[in-house]
Amino acid sequence: MLTLRRSDDRGYFDYGWLQTFHSFSFSEYHDPAFMGFGPLRVINDDVIAPGRGFGMHGHRDMEIVTYVLDGALSHKDSLGNGAAILPGDVQRMSAGKGILHSEFNHDLYKPTHLLQIWILPAETGGKPSYEQKHFDEQDKRGRLRLVASPDGRDGSVTIGADAHLSVGLFDGDERSEMDLNPFRKGYVHVARGEVRVNGEVLGAGDAIFLQDEARLVIEQGRQAEVLVFDLAA
Repeated sequence: MLTLRRSDDRGYFDYGWLQTFHSFSFSEYHDPAFMGFGPLRVINDDVIAPGRGFGMHGHRDMEIVTYVLDGALSHKDSLGNGAAILPGDVQRMSAGKGILHSEFNHDLYKPTHLLQIWILPAETGGKPSYEQKHFDEQDKRGRLRLVASPDGRDGSVTIGADAHLSVGLFDGDERSEMDLNPFRKGYVHVARGEVRVNGEVLGAGDAIFLQDEARLVIEQGRQAEVLVFDLAA
């Protein structure tokens, strides 16, 4: 079964310094029909204004993945980590029993566009940790590259949740197929561009929920960047 959700159906808020779309209920946006999908709890599509950001704040019992599309995001946390997250980077922060962090766009002229993804952990109360890796554009061109998994296989970042995240870039004749476990959930989010997913045309911000499906086909992209989640049911 395929369920399509368009970008404009998401929650949206403009705070001046932050423009944000919420794929699932978050903060001031609440929709009981979209509280999450399997362990996937949050996908926030954020644009942060130059010279602005999120001050130090806390999280616990959540696997947080940050994926920057444009610009750069400066990260600092209570574990002593400090890094710039750039396009192509995947940052994983396991909040565990508690962590503080800040995220800031230090560029004075360019906004930062990112996706922040929250996934429910398999176990709560764990030790907080941090990991960041870069995945080259060529490694994602015309294929789905695994970037996050429970076991860190194929060089992906390791997340403490029953979830796998793959990313692909598709343009023109580029095409990818993936077998799906019908006893799990699949979720596809188009970060930018346009692409056909299992026969449905999706644009930037659109998503498709897959349940009881055996195959995923991604094709006919137009400068598309696609995130694919394989999730516990």
